[in-house]
Amino acid sequence: MTRMRKAGAALLAAAAVLIATPPTASASPVPHGTFVRESFDRLPLGPVTAGRGWTTDSANGSLSVEPSTTGHGRELRLRTEGNGRAFMVLSDLAPAGNSFWARLRLRVDRFPTAPDWAHWTLAEASGSDTPTLVRPLGGQYAPTDQGNFWGVGSDLGPTGDWTAWKTSAPATAGVWSCVEFHLDATDNRVTVYQDGLEKPELTVSTKEHGGTAGDFVFPRFDQLKLGWQLYQADPTPSSYEMRMDDVALSGKRVGGCAS
Repeated sequence: MTRMRKAGAALLAAAAVLIATPPTASASPVPHGTFVRESFDRLPLGPVTAGRGWTTDSANGSLSVEPSTTGHGRELRLRTEGNGRAFMVLSDLAPAGNSFWARLRLRVDRFPTAPDWAHWTLAEASGSDTPTLVRPLGGQYAPTDQGNFWGVGSDLGPTGDWTAWKTSAPATAGVWSCVEFHLDATDNRVTVYQDGLEKPELTVSTKEHGGTAGDFVFPRFDQLKLGWQLYQADPTPSSYEMRMDDVALSGKRVGGCAS
């Protein structure tokens, strides 16, 4: 009987250890500090107005979850007409130090060729404390150089409405790209990376930006929009489509973009 009691006690002790032991990490752990992660794979196919932790904002536009064009999983499809907009909206953000990294994969089917200086935005960060809009992903059609070019920009703040596009950063239609940006409040600095490589010519900061004289200063970020918006009426072409996948926001660089 004594041996049976000892054996039972040993089994109970072993069970307690198993219960107290946390599950092992998965093969692909979430990067430390990641507070948003969306692959769209768990959402039903078809029109979408909300996901886990995000909503949508559209006008003359639509968002839908579609089978991946690569044959694996699902992705977000955004369509607009004219100067419409279609955004995935991440709200109630409170990044530590008012700074964060973002990573997403995207493909824009075509960019505007009219009117001259047509301006478009793919990412817009904002805060309720000031009207300043920070646009880390965007660009403009430059008729002087006959092309569309990436550029960081801003609007409604003390430095005005500007997009610091660079001819060394051409926007190529119909091609998937893995894009990252870092919003660093220590110097109100925006840094952009494409396919794992930094694009230093796109960097802006407190004193170095594309606006009017004065300091470029971040709002206290609480919202990020990801998608497409074109601002000029009657553009050419008259409609646009964008695909987006593998969205992540983190206090540290998420990575995963290197070829």
